[in-house]
Amino acid sequence: MENQKIDNLDKKIINALVNNARTPYAELAKHCGVSPATIHVRIEKLKSLAIIEGTHLRVNEKKLGYDVCCFIGINLKSAGDYPAVLAQLKNIDEVVEAYYTTGQYGIFIKILCPSIDDLQWLLIDKIQSIEQVQATETLISLQNPIHRSIVL
Repeated sequence: MENQKIDNLDKKIINALVNNARTPYAELAKHCGVSPATIHVRIEKLKSLAIIEGTHLRVNEKKLGYDVCCFIGINLKSAGDYPAVLAQLKNIDEVVEAYYTTGQYGIFIKILCPSIDDLQWLLIDKIQSIEQVQATETLISLQNPIHRSIVL
């Protein structure tokens, strides 16, 4: 799919909503120097183009007891194993992101879990037990100092 054409007003709206998705249309209109009706039309256009894909709530995982964040590179037995492994990873609640990648790993996933003991159980009993997984490498995140969306 080619990049969609958006203008400066669209960019202002997107940046404002990335900063706070709950910003009222009237406030966006004032900030952008247009009417609330224009904001409504533009947001609907951005939704119809799938540039805006809903609104999201950000949860502080540590406050909920998820103290371990890690990334796991997964080597597959063969490239054709990707769909089967992905289907099994989707059933593991602790897998919060997955990427099909080039380079050393076929799949790169992000895991959130309460403890190192939970991570060990997850690796042994859930991920490494998937038949098509040849090997894994785990990288534990110590902190996440940058967490943002793209700025237009």
